[in-house]
Amino acid sequence: MHFFLEVLIGGLLSGVLYALVALGFVLIFKASGVFNFAQGAMVFFAALTFVGFQEVLPGWTGLEEGGSAVFWLAFALALISMIVLGVLTEKIVLRPLVNQPHITLFMATIGLSYLIEGIAQGVWGANVRGLDLGIEDVPVEWLMESSNILVSKFDVVAAGIAGVLVASLALLFQYTKIGRALRAVADDHQAALSIGIPLRHIWVIVWGVAGFVALIAGMIWGARNGVQFALTYTALKALPVLILGGFTSVPGAIVGGLIIGASEKLAEVYIGPFVGGGIESWFPYVLALVFLLVRPEGLFGEKHIDRV
Repeated sequence: MHFFLEVLIGGLLSGVLYALVALGFVLIFKASGVFNFAQGAMVFFAALTFVGFQEVLPGWTGLEEGGSAVFWLAFALALISMIVLGVLTEKIVLRPLVNQPHITLFMATIGLSYLIEGIAQGVWGANVRGLDLGIEDVPVEWLMESSNILVSKFDVVAAGIAGVLVASLALLFQYTKIGRALRAVADDHQAALSIGIPLRHIWVIVWGVAGFVALIAGMIWGARNGVQFALTYTALKALPVLILGGFTSVPGAIVGGLIIGASEKLAEVYIGPFVGGGIESWFPYVLALVFLLVRPEGLFGEKHIDRV
């Protein structure tokens, strides 16, 4: 039972991180109806930019290498870079394609993902880098002493940070003026414009927030797995999360992330030995495929009935 709880808790903690990445997809899709395939590339770009600034800032400023001043300055510069990237993406790439077919917008974000990946590696290099957030990857002592359950301190802290961010953004878009405007834009663009909601301003805000979310996700996943090109594919693990939770639901991203995180860990441990192992990477996609056959709009998605 202890081992089962360890696996389950580890999966749920990973699920919170998946939910954080999925949130970036949800915010953009709710505001503009665009499925941003480049969100994974933005996560990679954010992590690589943060590490890159950490490497060059001591030489530029004379600050102590590895010190807190370099960390926070690198974070501030990376955050500015991600906000600028998000705003430029909206203005240059997607705004000219407003009212175009969804497939056109989707293909534009696919091309954008390769462009972002190329720019990131062209500026900072393609070498794998480590990222230290100052969080030790050791068992949580009080949990180990009280219940003999081994859970990583890094996973707990990372999930806590991601959980606070996800909850804060959920409250922001649920109870603030910007949030109400976002929901109005998501429901009907033309109706939102008719009552004076500045549609383009909302899109800029959402893309900027998506850049911030990508930075936090990139730092956490980069600290866990290293800053490397594979972060792009790790971020795409959010796709099964979106299918389960619904593409337009913030609560759905949270619930879907927890389900995917827990199921992939449990499947790897309890089903993997019977099929040769290594199913953690593809099991969430199988689960999402099965779920599409039962409830294609997701747990919290809205049902759409189209006339044919």
